[in-house]
Amino acid sequence: MTFEGFIIHHSSCSSINGTGYDFWIGADGSVTSAPLLTDPSYIHICLEGDFNRSYALLGTAEKQQLFIASKLILKLSRQYAISPLFLYPHTEECPGKEFPWNELVIYPTHGYH
Repeated sequence: MTFEGFIIHHSSCSSINGTGYDFWIGADGSVTSAPLLTDPSYIHICLEGDFNRSYALLGTAEKQQLFIASKLILKLSRQYAISPLFLYPHTEECPGKEFPWNELVIYPTHGYH
């Protein structure tokens, strides 16, 4: 499969009801994968939470969740030869107007931090 990038979701999206994503990252940092990748163009990653609320002061749990997401994206980027910088929101409302994109830091040449 040739993928164009990653679609980022949050669990508060009305179209997410246990389906519609390939990987789930729980608030506790756990990762669950779907049995098969379903979209031929994008890999869908859902983060548990409601990113419509302000994350100006990210807590330890949110930082850990974003760190895990960064690691997963880098791993999948290598596995499927996709640039880890091709990250897209699911919709205008998902992954939430306050999603901390700047905290999802990915440095393809140097890894993550």
